Amino acid sequence: MQVNISGHHIDVTEAIDGYVKSKFEKLTHHNDLITSINVFLTVEKLVQKAEASIHVSGKDIFADAQSEDLYTAIDALTDKLDRQLIKHKEKLKSHR
Repeated sequence: MQVNISGHHIDVTEAIDGYVKSKFEKLTHHNDLITSINVFLTVEKLVQKAEASIHVSGKDIFADAQSEDLYTAIDALTDKLDRQLIKHKEKLKSHR
């Protein structure tokens, strides 16, 4: 699994990088077919945004979240992606 983290108007420090990677490693528990993850962090005045796209078995899953705190936005983002991955996995099982 390859994780790419980039930022707009923000420096991606080692602390942020480690936090993001630890959160996204938990997503592999639901689906181990994840090939790549692209995370994009932005700062706009008082709003911190986190966006991510995941490439899973031929499909791209996208989610975004925003909050006043960057770490809260990352938590909300991983929760959304977790729900989407579970739903995608259930669809794959039901069609076979």
